[in-house]
Parts: sequence; C-alpha cells; structure tokens
Amino acid sequence: MIQPIKISPTEDGVRLNRWFLRHYPGISTGEFHKLCRTGQLRVNAGRCRGNEILHEGDMVRIPPSAAHSKAGEAHARGGAAGESGNRFSLSDLESLRKCIIRDDPDIVAFNKPAGLATQGGTGIKKSLDKMAAALFPYDTIFLVHRLDRETSGIIVCAKNQKAAQALAQEFQGKTASKEYLALLSGVPSAKSGIIDNFLAKGRVLSEEEVKDAESDAGARPRRAITKYNVLGELPGLLSWVQFIPLTGRTHQLRLHASVSLGCPIVGDELYGRAESQRDEMRDSGLRSLIGGRHLFLFARRLSFRHPGTGKIVTLVAEMPDFMQSVVRFLELEIPK
Repeated sequence: MIQPIKISPTEDGVRLNRWFLRHYPGISTGEFHKLCRTGQLRVNAGRCRGNEILHEGDMVRIPPSAAHSKAGEAHARGGAAGESGNRFSLSDLESLRKCIIRDDPDIVAFNKPAGLATQGGTGIKKSLDKMAAALFPYDTIFLVHRLDRETSGIIVCAKNQKAAQALAQEFQGKTASKEYLALLSGVPSAKSGIIDNFLAKGRVLSEEEVKDAESDAGARPRRAITKYNVLGELPGLLSWVQFIPLTGRTHQLRLHASVSLGCPIVGDELYGRAESQRDEMRDSGLRSLIGGRHLFLFARRLSFRHPGTGKIVTLVAEMPDFMQSVVRFLELEIPK
C-alpha cells in the first residue's frame, strides 16, 4: 500500500490540481479528474473534487497507478528529478522560503545564498526565479534586478506586472540605493573615493579604448560609478570595504575592486589573482579561516520606493556565516 504524502510548509496554500500535476507531470488533466471522481485520490481520507486548497499537514493519498507512473518517469530520465534542467526538490524550496526577509502582495525579498543563480538558463538546474515562482504559484514573479551567482545578499522580486514596472523604473532610474560589503585582497591606496570609468565585455576600458569603442556598436562602453569606503584593514594584506554602486553594470564591483583599486575581492576566481590570493592567505595563516571558494561580496542593504504604498522601504540582510566568522575574528566594523 502506498503511504499518504504529507503536505509541507512550503506547499501550504497550493490547490490540489496544481500540486498533483507538478508532482506527476506524466498524468494528464483528464486522468487526474478521473482519479478524483472514482475516489482513488483522497485528501485526509476524504473524497475530493480536485480544486481543494491544501494546507500544511494535510495527507494526500496517491493511488498505486500514479505512484508507479512517477517512478517510471524518473527512471526514463536516468535518475532523480533534480538531474534535469529547472528541477528542484521540496527541501530546496523550503531552504529558499527560510531566506525570505519581506513578503507582501507586491514584492518578495530574499537573502540569496552564495552559489544560487538568480536566473535560469542553459545548464542551470536551480535558480531563484524558478524556485520563487514555485513558492508563489498564484503570483507572477518578475526579476527587477540581479546578483551574480557567487554574490550573497538582498534581491527583490515583483509579484505582479504593475509592481515590476514600478520597480524597474526605480532600478533603471538609479533611485534605488544599494550597499555592499566586501573583503579585498590588499589595501587601496586611498581610503575612500569614487570610481568612475567605463566597462565593456568584462573589462575596464582606458580612455583610448573608450574612444575607439564608441564607434563599435558591438562593444559599446557603459559608464560605471561606485563610491567606496575602507572600514578596516589588516595592514598590507586585507581590507574591509563598503561599496555603494551608483550604476548597475555586470560585475561592476568585482571589476572596480580588482582593476580600479588593484585589490580583488577575496574568492573572486574570475577577476582576482587567485593564486596570489591563496599564497597570501597561506603565508599569513588565514587560509583555514578565509580559504574556500566563496566570494566575499555581500549585498547588505537596499532602499527603494515600495510599488504599492509609495513609501521608502529599507531592507537589511544578515551576513552569511562564512563572512560573519571572518568579520568577528578580525574584529571588523559593520556599518549601522
């Protein structure tokens, strides 16, 4: 006999038909309704119509035919459902649900963990946008800004078209305010300042390159501006920096740290001098504390005008554990 399935907190509020067809995509809608009519599919031992709203703790009895169908689909795919694109487990959704720092009818904000892609694409099995859509099946989730996969911290999604349009204007119009914290390998010569240059194809351009690129539509330079302030340092080795980007270019902070300041973000395998960083960590005895593949860049604070209320909202995220341990050990300052 097939054991009933218990509805998890992540699935609370989902209608039975959506829940069933998500878990058993090989069974048609017509077959699903037949299972309901004949009493083979039950909720809390009772017969169902198919449009019931499920709640945490509800028990759904699945007929053997459906259970065997799901097993056959997994075998045909060559393994677990999570091995194909854009597939994720309930535990994945539950982990993301715990990352929510604000949820209302217009927006949902997450403290994104490092390593989770913001947007799905070729070869990406798990992404925040797809998982958020699964968490909120009755809303339409829109990404209005992005974080690199390696970057942790605040990211906001709109839950309807009107909110998405308002937030897009906020971010494109540069009225939203962001604050990042980063640990850099090395110490900038100037303890504060404004970095103002042009980026194209993952590079900081020289003045001559900017002039040349302006005539090349395929390499159009994009102006990138970042305020920075050194909050603390381990002389000659590390610096703890606050970044406030005034523009939102791809990899802007990583390029400004590595190229403009000459101090790549710790853990940046793309723009950092990875081998040099590892050697420095080993020589200083900090390798065991800071070593690993995490990027020490954290989107800590975000302020914007709420698309529903019109009021300014300021969100602050909790720093990930791998950064907190280093900050505490080095007694670094966290801005208020």
